[in-house]
Amino acid sequence: MESVTKIIVIGAGPAGLMAAGIAAGEIMSAGNGEVLLLERNPRVGRKIMITGKGRCNFTNNCDTEKFLESIPTNPKFLYSALYSFSPADTIAFFENLGLATKTERGGRVFPASDQASDIVDALRGFVNAQGVGIRKNSRAVELIFAPLENLTYTKTKSNLPHTGIISGVKLDDGSVLQADAVILASGGSSYPQTGSTGDGYKMAEKTGHTIVPLRPALVPLELCGNHYKLLQGLTLKNVVLDLKYNGDTVYKELGELLFTHFGVSGPLVLSASSKMQYGNQTGYTLHIDLKPGLNGKTLDKRLLRDFSENSNKDFINSLSGLLPKKMIRFIVELSGIPERQKTHQITAAQRERLVNLLKNLTFEVKGTRPLCEAIVTGGGIKTNEINPKTMESKLIKNLFFAGEIIDTDGFTGGFNMQIAFSTGYIAGKRVSKIFSVI
Repeated sequence: MESVTKIIVIGAGPAGLMAAGIAAGEIMSAGNGEVLLLERNPRVGRKIMITGKGRCNFTNNCDTEKFLESIPTNPKFLYSALYSFSPADTIAFFENLGLATKTERGGRVFPASDQASDIVDALRGFVNAQGVGIRKNSRAVELIFAPLENLTYTKTKSNLPHTGIISGVKLDDGSVLQADAVILASGGSSYPQTGSTGDGYKMAEKTGHTIVPLRPALVPLELCGNHYKLLQGLTLKNVVLDLKYNGDTVYKELGELLFTHFGVSGPLVLSASSKMQYGNQTGYTLHIDLKPGLNGKTLDKRLLRDFSENSNKDFINSLSGLLPKKMIRFIVELSGIPERQKTHQITAAQRERLVNLLKNLTFEVKGTRPLCEAIVTGGGIKTNEINPKTMESKLIKNLFFAGEIIDTDGFTGGFNMQIAFSTGYIAGKRVSKIFSVI
């Protein structure tokens, strides 16, 4: 009787759902395999549901080279995965499943409905159509593997030969599921309420894999002092954020940010956080150009015009055309110009200070918010222990990885979801090749 190859995928997030569906499509045509998807939650795609504030920015509509420029951690590792399954492929994938999409500012791609649930429904329908077995409320806690016997000692480029072969998965109830191959796509450690509690790192570490220390990536920032609290709830659009470390720029971009009760958040801040060293966060400052479309000289002319038109008004009442209402008192206090000083009395030196303030509003960074509040987990399984062309472990034969568990991450804008889809796709595609070696 012909043996049936069994593939287990751990984690029903974007990477796991993609990997399971692709793997099933590959092996079902051969008629001698099955794919089982394990999910610890009562439903699949729980973290997808909160992505993009419930709208799900699932990829970025740009070419692969530009995409890789938005990956601050191990971008070269993703070359094969992204060229195998690009952002354009992802958009086509969902549209072929009947999901209408739309591209917004910065190449961000969303379902046309603005409903993350539509992404989850599409992926669920995809895996169901491919015949994937889904076992919910099932928490994997250990990977079962055995030493490779009669192994020909052939070193890989990273000098990490296979030392074992996967044979199954142990669940938290003590039961063991036999498997010929496993794809570990259990996510990171951010938003643990969605099921991303770091189980995958522990399982991988027990197989001998190195875990690069975890850190929050795409995370809000806390600011020093209290004066920023006047701005709580204020969103600034079309401003330039410049993150400096000991005076040197490490990230600079135009976009949107939000002031909160602890500091700042929003797309610009989240991406900037990926450039910060974890563990030593002193020396960072945020610099905001509130008027990036105007240079200093042009902005001074704008102030002169506004002040001339409001020559008999108090300074504090002359800025409504220049600044959001919630920011006026804050800027007035920092400027050092008396709020009741008439605008026709404001000196050139005072205007110069005001221009510098508007072009370089500065805050000292206290640090990042904790990992549990991060959108993405930085760190994870060391990339030189994974074959980038297959996502297979270089240590344990027939063990594959996909998604956030790998030590690579991107800026905000759909890049991290695309990493999940691309690595899930290539893992699912390549895992079917084990038929020839089992």
